[in-house]
Amino acid sequence: MVPDDPLTLLNEYVRSETLIEHCVATGAIMRSIAPHLSGDPDLWEVIGILHDIDYEVVEGDMERHGVDGEQILLKMGVSIEIAEAVRKHNHHLFSGHTTPLDLTLQAADSISGLIIACALVKGGAIDEVTAKTVKKKMKDKGFAAGCDRERIRAIEPLMNLDTFITAAISGVSSVWRRPADD
Repeated sequence: MVPDDPLTLLNEYVRSETLIEHCVATGAIMRSIAPHLSGDPDLWEVIGILHDIDYEVVEGDMERHGVDGEQILLKMGVSIEIAEAVRKHNHHLFSGHTTPLDLTLQAADSISGLIIACALVKGGAIDEVTAKTVKKKMKDKGFAAGCDRERIRAIEPLMNLDTFITAAISGVSSVWRRPADD
């Protein structure tokens, strides 16, 4: 089964607004990239939204992350395809990603934070973030240091990096809410 409302499902397990924002952004990137790689945009978006469903449950334990997520999803009747993608996305436990879905999830998971960080530097203006901006910030290892540049580049055997970044920005911009001024 593909859940009709993956965000509601995510909200049952995730409380952090920042983590929810990351998952929604990752889902939007997955949706945006899927047509480029003959993927199902609806399915890929759901996988992106649910990929970190267990992160708070396992308290960031990378020996359990993804594995527990798979079990949560299977118990809820979610398809094995979605549950398995969630399990395998943990690059600390699983490597050798080769399918378009798995490689895109690796890249989307990392670039979502980089794009959001670029937008925040520009006062939340996602429309001012370009592929050139993102590529420049990719070179600065101290900027959004948690965003794994090698996982982003893993997409290159499947598509041009500029095309990926442009589509990823488009995906994030479709769900981005500019932060309120405090």
